[in-house]
Amino acid sequence: MSNLELNEIRNKLSSISKCAKEDKIYEFRSLAPYLNVAFLKDCYYNLARNKAVGIDKVSWQEYNSSLDENLIKLVQRLKNKSFRPLPAKRVYIPKGNGETRPLGISTIENKIVESGISRILQSIYEMDFLDCSYGFRPKKNTHQALNQIDTLIMSKPVNHDMLIEFLNIRIKDSSLIFLIKRFLKAGYIDNNLLVKTDVGAPQGSILSPLLANIFLHYVLDTWFETDVKTHIRGSPFQY
Repeated sequence: MSNLELNEIRNKLSSISKCAKEDKIYEFRSLAPYLNVAFLKDCYYNLARNKAVGIDKVSWQEYNSSLDENLIKLVQRLKNKSFRPLPAKRVYIPKGNGETRPLGISTIENKIVESGISRILQSIYEMDFLDCSYGFRPKKNTHQALNQIDTLIMSKPVNHDMLIEFLNIRIKDSSLIFLIKRFLKAGYIDNNLLVKTDVGAPQGSILSPLLANIFLHYVLDTWFETDVKTHIRGSPFQY
């Protein structure tokens, strides 16, 4: 990819961030077109290259053998809304205490599109997130908020309808919302059985941490800032 294409991508994301920062109630209406070949190619090159494959059994290297052709076809499916995320492959990772935790392994095209959506949403919501929100954010320490994230997100799955309602506050691009809904409903394969997902954002997904942070921003951070802090005297952390 040429430096000119990379600079164009960075400039577009920067302009989104600038607009989001300067106008906190601005509604973004045309975001899906950013998922073009050049942008998704950059997303592809930024993926880890030796990760386990999803249910399509296509590796990073195999996809690369016909990269331009694959991406052109992928973008066309995104444009005509025929792209459907494939279910994640469910595997179980040892936790070290005899227990396991579930992890979803996405297909290569799922990862590419999720990465693109995540970068677009991050350009907007990093301008909204509070400094005290740490989980899964650039230049933030995940461990500082691990217990809160685990309690609020993992043990109490995200409600899809509420999440979409929160996204609609800033995102007015129906095509991007449509695509995010498909990822939320893609489900996962466990022991060769398809498990549907009506709540939650699956572990292992590139997009899930950001969606969880957006949900957390509205149900906890914004509530704390607008309701709790305005009704108490002094520091809210002294009680």
